Amino acid sequence: MYRCKFASVTGGSRVIGRVGAIGFMVIAAPVAAQTAPDIVVTGRGLDDRPGDRAASVVTIDAARIRANASDRLETILSDVAGLQQFRRSDSRSANPTSQGISLRGIGGNASSRALLVLDGVPQADPFGGWVPFPAYASDRIGRIRVTRGGGSGYFGPGALAGTVELESADPTGQPAFLGSASYGSRDSVDAQGSGALVREGGFATASAAYSRGDGFVPTLAASRGAADRPAAFEQASAAVRGVLRVAPDTELHANVSGFTDTRDRGTAFTANRSEGADASIRLVGRGDWGFSALAYLQTRAFASQFASVSADRKSVSQALDQYNTPATGLGARFEIVPPVGEGRDLRIGADIRDLTGRTQENYTYVAGQPTRRRIAGGSTRTAGLFVDGSAEAGAFTLTLGGRVDRWRITDGRLREYTLASGASLTDAAFADRHGTEWTGRVGAAFAPAEAVTFRASGYRGWRLPTLNELYRPFRVGADATAANAALEPERLTGVDGGVTITPTRTLTLSATVFWNRLKNAISNVTLGSGPGTFPGVGFVAGSYRARQNLDAIESTGLEVDAQWRSGPIFALASWSHVDPQVEASGVASALDGLRPAQTPLDQVSGTLGWQQSGWTASATARHIARQFEDDQNSRALAPATTLDAYLAVPLVRGIALEARGENVFDERVEAGISGAGVIERATPRTLWIGIRVQR
Repeated sequence: MYRCKFASVTGGSRVIGRVGAIGFMVIAAPVAAQTAPDIVVTGRGLDDRPGDRAASVVTIDAARIRANASDRLETILSDVAGLQQFRRSDSRSANPTSQGISLRGIGGNASSRALLVLDGVPQADPFGGWVPFPAYASDRIGRIRVTRGGGSGYFGPGALAGTVELESADPTGQPAFLGSASYGSRDSVDAQGSGALVREGGFATASAAYSRGDGFVPTLAASRGAADRPAAFEQASAAVRGVLRVAPDTELHANVSGFTDTRDRGTAFTANRSEGADASIRLVGRGDWGFSALAYLQTRAFASQFASVSADRKSVSQALDQYNTPATGLGARFEIVPPVGEGRDLRIGADIRDLTGRTQENYTYVAGQPTRRRIAGGSTRTAGLFVDGSAEAGAFTLTLGGRVDRWRITDGRLREYTLASGASLTDAAFADRHGTEWTGRVGAAFAPAEAVTFRASGYRGWRLPTLNELYRPFRVGADATAANAALEPERLTGVDGGVTITPTRTLTLSATVFWNRLKNAISNVTLGSGPGTFPGVGFVAGSYRARQNLDAIESTGLEVDAQWRSGPIFALASWSHVDPQVEASGVASALDGLRPAQTPLDQVSGTLGWQQSGWTASATARHIARQFEDDQNSRALAPATTLDAYLAVPLVRGIALEARGENVFDERVEAGISGAGVIERATPRTLWIGIRVQR
């Protein structure tokens, strides 16, 4: 097993820079030696599967990715209603550990219940399962495909509610340089740039992004005290990529990337920092026997402080210092596409992902100094075999796929001791566990006419608990949540059916109904309230929760999507309506019949725009319905409707003036409510002005 340790999070950024520089020289050197002007390489993985016609798939193209008010991936993904993070705030003010993504109203916590991949590589944090959104500059993404609906078959474990595929931008036919720089509200700066070197037989790209801002005060004005302050942030990322044709039908893809992310949560002792460096190599063959062989490495380091704020919010003291959380992900995937005849497609493969990590924390502060230390963590591994096939027969497309996974959880440990004497308080070694999961997906699409396609599918998926859920307790304000090393894997069964209509070449309408049942859903269950001392977390002033497997979460719903273009005018719309319900017994019986936390009934996104001769103007309205902050449905976050705006005005050839507005009408978007009733908000009105360059 490969293990990686960060001595400190600041040391990680130097590693990122050195790895990036070396990677770029290695990749670019052989490419630069080519001089002919033609290029036949694509830089993409294997072709999309024909069986995707039976699924609900939404595609976001490069033009839409770049013409976005916030220039951030999580906002771009909001075009797909129903795809949400655990909390409403974005990666400038949210705690990184709250940024798990999910679909179809099956609830969530810090961990993702939808699988996010970049060029085939899973992106969830190896320790916690959250998504490092600042790692993805929009200029380096060429396409996003969102497949709604589970089925841990072709894509792998973790695709409970769906899959989000990010593809790196293809420089073919694009400007050699793309760049932008903007200045915004609260002394904010946002800049990114990417360059490409294209030669016959390959290309190399390099990109970088930087953003910072003084931030806004997360706590609403009515609840603020002297302890509250703006939540500043500073984030940077860089990536180099090389694609080389090594044989007439074979490409070699190499990627190296890194990011650093520093945020403040709005009071003293709430700073957090994330860093990471990734590397992957992929060999793609497109001959009679297609194939893809991928290997990747992820390294992460995370540090976070937690504060205790007085009831009058006039003073604050440190409650916990999670000073380092190193984690490593190591994986590989291989698949072949044998020649099975026209109108048929078959994929056979195997994948493996090995994760290891631990949290290191100082806690129980007395007179401003920690008195105890906690070290907790372990390792997990999933290894699977999969088969995925589809066949076309006239107007019908049939698809069937399945996989078997062997999983294991090992080396689980929780150690707590006093700093003064080293005396042991807890020294628990948890039993190793293992198991086997059988999952898959079946679907059919029927196109009685060129403009109409009916589709239906059934699926089963699963997800292993993260190391964070198994071993790490955490705090949010006065509330605390204990870990649970005995958690079982989550398992989802679902069906969906829908229709896609294209009455004209300029209009596409799609509607899907679905039913999902998530067994053993991992949730933060309220078990008591403070002040008092509770197992696994110590003293708690607010609510005490522990991670538990609920009996199930059942969700039914409707998804509607539309795209229309007439000349320079275009419109996009997406609506998700879900009705989820918890089934619970035992210690969680009080939750039976309630709605999962952080799950709104409705989400709507609509964009109207105009694009011609270098000019682009668009307005995007988004609505999110009321949702509950807590598992007991006692604290409700109000509904919110926001408006974003984007304008690009060409100045001279290749240079445009860019104006962006987020939450233009300064709508109050509630992102959290503490046990003391303190309300936190998401991003207020934010205005940007800048320059975009294409050369």
